[in-house]
Amino acid sequence: MEEIIKIIILSLSSITVLFIITKILGNRELAQLTMFDYINSITIGSIAAEMSTSLEDNFLQPLVAMLIYAAVIFLISYCTNKSITIRRFVEGHALILYDNGYIYNENLKKTRLDVNEFLMECRINGYFNISDIQTAIYEANGKISFLPKSTKRPANPEDLSIVPTQDRVVTNLIIDGKILQDNLKSAGKNEEWLNKNLKEQNYKKVEDVFLATYDFNENLSVFPKNDKKISHDPFK
Repeated sequence: MEEIIKIIILSLSSITVLFIITKILGNRELAQLTMFDYINSITIGSIAAEMSTSLEDNFLQPLVAMLIYAAVIFLISYCTNKSITIRRFVEGHALILYDNGYIYNENLKKTRLDVNEFLMECRINGYFNISDIQTAIYEANGKISFLPKSTKRPANPEDLSIVPTQDRVVTNLIIDGKILQDNLKSAGKNEEWLNKNLKEQNYKKVEDVFLATYDFNENLSVFPKNDKKISHDPFK
């Protein structure tokens, strides 16, 4: 029983230290992590796990190791902010994967991408025809940036010399068949209004709705639950 209590205390302590270290180093998405950050994050996590199960009196050793790793990461981060050379060495640099009709195979190899993976990334970003792309650049954070051909990019209001009304954030009112009461209240609406509008769109029950959103133009967009499966893969 004593050992279980000690594990609980050490686990909570390691989580607290990890939280503090994360706050100091800053929050970044996984896709934004450099390889150096990623490796150190795994290492710090492993040390934290070791600390939480240290039943002997050496729990200070993994704690010190965590702090040292955090200090090194902070120092590297500071140096990369001050020096372009160090930044490029640690974080890497951009590579052109496609430009003006040519796929650069050597750069694909450097990024460990094959043609199918590259085409998948094109589709994810809305380019189902690679001919619509002028340039594709592999960024240092692992994402691919696309520059469409000028004749294929969407027209924007500036092209048409018009000034549209500014959009606002869309509010979620229902998610997975459950009403978000706080959002409904902040939108200035109630359940009676919501149920009435759902019935007007032929939805008898809130449980039949997967997602319902409300925009500043007072439009309620409703998306039903759909359990149908699509097994065909058109991109094999």
